Amino acid sequence: MNIIRPKSRQPMPTHAKRVFKGVLFDVYQWEQELFDGTRVIFEKLKRPDTVVVLPVLPDGKIILTAQEQPGYEPFIGAVGGRVDEGEDVLSAAKRELLEESGYEAEEFILWVSGQPVSKIDWAVFTFIAKGLKKVADLDLDGGEKINLLPVAIDELINLATDGQKKFGDKEISGKFFEAKADPKKREELNELFKP
Repeated sequence: MNIIRPKSRQPMPTHAKRVFKGVLFDVYQWEQELFDGTRVIFEKLKRPDTVVVLPVLPDGKIILTAQEQPGYEPFIGAVGGRVDEGEDVLSAAKRELLEESGYEAEEFILWVSGQPVSKIDWAVFTFIAKGLKKVADLDLDGGEKINLLPVAIDELINLATDGQKKFGDKEISGKFFEAKADPKKREELNELFKP
């Protein structure tokens, strides 16, 4: 699978210099000429890309996770996490699926990819995983508590579009709002999530 990294809506120029290297975020700055000829310093963050995986069980239910992490309110979301340095996106999706659910999949479909925030160089890749096989127990990081939550497509749409619920994957919520409002989009979603 040839996966192309989506471009930012505000690309960072090649002459930008890293002025801070953090654990998760690096800060880049560059001088930018404005329309009136003055020059100012622009700034942008950079962080590792992430993968989101929505695994589809043979019965058609989609595996979500009920998660707790230090410093966060409990939330419901998809399987996923950071792409490690030197790791390709598909390998990261496979690794996160295995670690957070114990499943492997025969098929990965890249559903959505984009850079959700213009001031952060950060791409999010969302996959649908099918042909699941349970092969292991969960292998979680020390800062994760995860329970698997298989849901029907209707439940997924409601969770992703209910502002009162704590759905953690805001980058893809728009797709579920579209499906809720447009019967054609809903049919496309039903087809996509067929086992």
